[in-house]
Amino acid sequence: MNRSVKQINHKKEAVLAQLKGKLVVSCQARVGWPMYGAEIMAAFAAAACQGGAAGIRATGVDNISKIKEKVSLPIIGINKQFRDDYEVYITPTYESAREILETGIEIVAIDATPRKRPGGETVEGILCQIRKNYPEVLVMGEISTISEAKAIVPMGFDLISTTLSGYTKESAGVKSVNLELIRKIREITDIPVIAEGKIAREEEAVMALDAGAHAVVVGTSITRPEIITERYVGALSQYGMNQEARRSLA
Repeated sequence: MNRSVKQINHKKEAVLAQLKGKLVVSCQARVGWPMYGAEIMAAFAAAACQGGAAGIRATGVDNISKIKEKVSLPIIGINKQFRDDYEVYITPTYESAREILETGIEIVAIDATPRKRPGGETVEGILCQIRKNYPEVLVMGEISTISEAKAIVPMGFDLISTTLSGYTKESAGVKSVNLELIRKIREITDIPVIAEGKIAREEEAVMALDAGAHAVVVGTSITRPEIITERYVGALSQYGMNQEARRSLA
């Protein structure tokens, strides 16, 4: 192994070590959401860093670039591109990956399900091109089921993420953090598993690590104040209805 490859592997190992057992905060907002905007995402990232997060997950060149101005944490970069004719939207093509790879992210995540994507590209093809042109970057495959995980293990991803569990037709029944999927992946491979998706409470993040996750990604419960507000409003509303019901029975 020549020195350059050793240096690349050392860099990757250092990033994995920095994230191990820690929290990654997903700072994302779509057009039309109250928190949309690169400056706001950068502020969220800075707040997450101040709170002790070990990494940031973000989408798009503008957001990632602005976040990198504010924090020096490792970034899991994605490039969401929504199209009516394709279900795949998380970094669906090599070009979508290349755009964010040019920002200097440490990890690039791509949808690794077998679903069709633009241009007839394949998961293996995208991974191969990333490996060739950006060998220093960790590549994470995002799946929703254990069968999808089994399919990508031989491809050589650096990490596997449960991000899509509960968000595909094949996993539509999943309503909370998929601890069983984490356990099943750990049974078939030593590739680090990143737990993401439907983690709503601190206890669930701990449970994900206990199930075998290398690190935990949380977004909505930290960076979606409108959703967090709805939870409190709903709880208080339910309390009020319960109180009214008690009074009516008295």
